[in-house]
This record gives sequence, C-alpha cells and structure tokens, in this order.
Amino acid sequence: MDNWDEIKTAYQVARMGTVSGAADVLGVHHATVIRHIDALEGRLGVKLFQRHARGYTATEAGQDLLRVAQATDDQFSQLAGRIRGLGNEVSGDLVVTSLISLAPRMVPLLARFQTQYPDVVVRYLTGDRLFRLEYGEAHIAIRAGSAPDQPDNVVQAFHPQKMGLYATKAYLSANGTPKGLDDFAKHRFVGHDSDNSRAPFNRWLRSHIPTASLTFRSTDTHALEEAIKAGAGIGFLPVIEARQNPDLVEIYERQEEWSAPLWLVTHVDLHRTTKVQAFLTFLKEQSKDWIV
Repeated sequence: MDNWDEIKTAYQVARMGTVSGAADVLGVHHATVIRHIDALEGRLGVKLFQRHARGYTATEAGQDLLRVAQATDDQFSQLAGRIRGLGNEVSGDLVVTSLISLAPRMVPLLARFQTQYPDVVVRYLTGDRLFRLEYGEAHIAIRAGSAPDQPDNVVQAFHPQKMGLYATKAYLSANGTPKGLDDFAKHRFVGHDSDNSRAPFNRWLRSHIPTASLTFRSTDTHALEEAIKAGAGIGFLPVIEARQNPDLVEIYERQEEWSAPLWLVTHVDLHRTTKVQAFLTFLKEQSKDWIV
C-alpha cells in the first residue's frame, strides 16, 4: 500500500463511477487510470470494482478503500489549508466555525470582511460537530459554555450569549401568559430533542417543565427558533435576535444561569498569522454592539 497514486486513482474511480471521469479529475489519460486500478487489484489480490457497461462500481473491498482514501485526502486538504494559513497575505481560505444561532450575525460580518479582503474565500461551518483546530478543520472557532481547555489552543473571552424565554403574541393571546413556574405545565414548549444538550438554558428547561409539555422538539437550533416564531410554543431565543422581532414577547424574568459565555478559539500555530489576526481584529470591532 505504498503507492499513493494508485490509491488516489481508485478513490476517484469509486467517486466518479467511470474511468473517464476519474481521468478528467486527475488530469491523466484513461489508460493510466486502468493501469493503476489493475496494478492495485493485483497487489491486493482482490477485486475493487465491478466492471459494467455504465462504468465501475466499487465492491465491498473497494468501499473500504474509498473510506480510507477519503479520510486521507481530507487530511491532505486540511494540511494544505494550514500551510496556506501561514502566509503573510489575507487571502485564500478562511474557515470559521460557530454555533448556528450566531449565523444571522456572523454571515453579514463575514460578507463585510470579504468585501474588505476580496481574495479571501470564506468557509463558514456550523453544526453540532466540534471542528478540530489541531487538524486544520478551521482557523477560528466561536464556542459557547465553559472555556475550551485544549493545550494547543489560544482562547479569548468574547461575548455572553444571553438567552430569554419568548412566545409570539398570537400564542399568548390563545393560551394566556404564564404567571410563574407553576403555570408552565399548562403551556406548550419548544426545546431541544436531546436530554444531553450542553446548553445551560436547555438543561434549565428540562428541569423546570414536565416532559409532556415539551411538544415541539428538534436537534436543529434554527428549526427551534422558527418554531417559536411560528407560535408552536414558548422557547429560548438569543435576546439580541428576539428584540428585533416585534411579534415576540419575553414571558419570564431572565436568569443569569441561562447565559453561555462565548469564546474565540484559535490554534497556537495559526494564531499570529496575518489572516487570522486580521479577522480577529475585524470581528472584535464589528461585534461591539452584540452585548445586550
């Protein structure tokens, strides 16, 4: 398994499904692709592909090879991203990851940064998965909760993510406004579907309302926000976002324990690079009015 060219060729054949497609991606003649596949199958002593009129379909062994080659190719891409990030110019990929709830604020900010630095290609990653800075999966991460403690990361305090309990005027007109915790059991709530959510406001909600009252659930933060705005029930929203919607009413006194501090996290190897420092400076300046 010491010939990466052959493995890379097999990966592209599995991905594209045809010899000609793989040849185009790799920039080689189709005969080279066939020669690599034959040599690799001969070395391994197993068929990696079923040949048919429409092209090539990976066998079970071929699928195993595809998964390993995909992971290896991703690692090479991440390495290239880290190397590009070491340059002195504000150009190339800028990979930023954050909570999806920050997207309404982050996207306009990223667009303004790109206007200022047009040679930057923005990649904005959100979701529940923790993107690993040590593998070059992101240049800058905005994370919530307790301070990240990975030894190779530079961590800076950012802003608190202040949360409030909201409902629409239509929901309150139809169901009344709860006067306290004792009234919560009479209402419908919107919340995270997982009992293991790390967000402090989700944990508070689970501990203060009956499970039966959590009538709209999702693992997608954006879906939960849309459900609250659609009148599906009472739920948590970032205060700075909710204040921009005149149809929303804050229905309970805000608790400090609901807030989650936000942190700016960079890897020590990339923290001082021109591109990362340019974005951190821009982000801090542009986000001054995020405090609520």
